[in-house]
Amino acid sequence: MKIKNLFAVAVLVLLAALNSCQYEYVIPDIPKIDPEVPVKFSEQIVPIFTEAENCTACHKTGATPPDLTAANAYNAIVPAFVDLENPESSLIYWFANPNSSTHSWKKLTAAESSLILTWIQQGAENN
Repeated sequence: MKIKNLFAVAVLVLLAALNSCQYEYVIPDIPKIDPEVPVKFSEQIVPIFTEAENCTACHKTGATPPDLTAANAYNAIVPAFVDLENPESSLIYWFANPNSSTHSWKKLTAAESSLILTWIQQGAENN
């Protein structure tokens, strides 16, 4: 009888523990980007690639293409990695997008991806 009682208590404790687990998913706020305000390639896009060697740890001159260093990034990605007709299919946008499964080493933040997409939608200017 003692074993049955012990087993019943163990089952109740286990069920209580399983039912008490609660997960809170935090969805980060993505800053709203005004599509009317031009996104500056040199001031807003290049730093995504270069700050803290975000991308240039691998994508630098003489390493893995495309060369995303400040001096070479624009010519390395436009037009080869940019699709002005369908901006969301641009390789430079979706390859390291946080929702993509294609790039495993480094993912961009949602805000960085949104900024790149807006820049492409605005014509991917070298400004």
